[in-house]
Amino acid sequence: MESILNNYLSKSPLTLLYFYPKDDTPGCTLEAVDFTRLKWEFEALWIQVIGVSQDSQVSHAKFCIKHSLGIELIADEDSSLHHEFHVIGEKKNYGKTYIGTIRSTFLLDQTGKIIREWRNVKATWHGEKVLREIKEMQ
Repeated sequence: MESILNNYLSKSPLTLLYFYPKDDTPGCTLEAVDFTRLKWEFEALWIQVIGVSQDSQVSHAKFCIKHSLGIELIADEDSSLHHEFHVIGEKKNYGKTYIGTIRSTFLLDQTGKIIREWRNVKATWHGEKVLREIKEMQ
């Protein structure tokens, strides 16, 4: 695992790491607000929630303040985590094809081993779906 992630993994038995395209965009805001709303339910299951995007730490700070986010956000400006988790790929929007972040979520243990993954997800109700599926696993 990359050292950027190691600092976080040791803080909790489990980590829910979700990758999103861009701070303060409609879908990404919806997802971050949902994960913030559900934070205590995840923590009751010994799971910390961490969002990752290629935005800077300054952008993350503004995003957190603007939307009262209560989750940790990692700035992956060099895309190393994105590449490690294979969440960069071809996307289509309004008929245009481009390379970008594929919205994906991973449940990790303290060593960084992937326990469960959700790839190419939609932001709407994603937090609830993940929480429900984790509860069903236990």
